[in-house]
Order: sequence, then C-alpha cells, then structure tokens
Amino acid sequence: MSPSLQSLEGKPNELLLPDEGSSETDRLDRMPWLPCTLSVDLPIVRFTIGDLMRLKQGSIVETACHQTSDVPVRVNNLLIGWTEFEVVGDRLAVRVTDLA
Repeated sequence: MSPSLQSLEGKPNELLLPDEGSSETDRLDRMPWLPCTLSVDLPIVRFTIGDLMRLKQGSIVETACHQTSDVPVRVNNLLIGWTEFEVVGDRLAVRVTDLA
C-alpha cells in the first residue's frame, strides 16, 4: 500500500468529508498530518538556454534579489508570503517576514 494511503488509515472518515457549515480553514485544521510542499522562489533574470547548458559543478548563478530582499514562499505553488535567508549553524534557513 502506498505511503499516502497508509497515512489515511486510522483517520475518521468525518475528517475527510467536507462539512456543510465549516470553512476551508476549519477543514484544514482537522488534517494537520497532510503533507505539502514548501518552496522559495529565487528570480533569475536574463538566464538563457545557453547559460543552462554551461552550468557545471561550482557554477555561480546570480539572482535578481539583493542580499536584504524578501523572496516569495509558496505552499503547493500558492503564494503564502515572503521570507529572508538566514544562516542557522551550518544550515541555510528562511525567516517568514510577511504573509500574503
């Protein structure tokens, strides 16, 4: 059985069915275990197919963002806000600066 189907096992059916009087947020609050994809968009301007073909290990690609610019953050391709990059220990992280 797929992991997606396995994660639904043991969940009451009323959590999965839309409720006449509940809002979208109410339904989502009852399903915090649902996976989603979070992505941060880095705009790259003037990038061509030729630039793509020349990419190799160690290549540096300049973004359209300034060091202090906020960058869009999306969940399942839906814009939810803006973030800024930070370094936490030896990891690159993002801090949410505004919600859409």
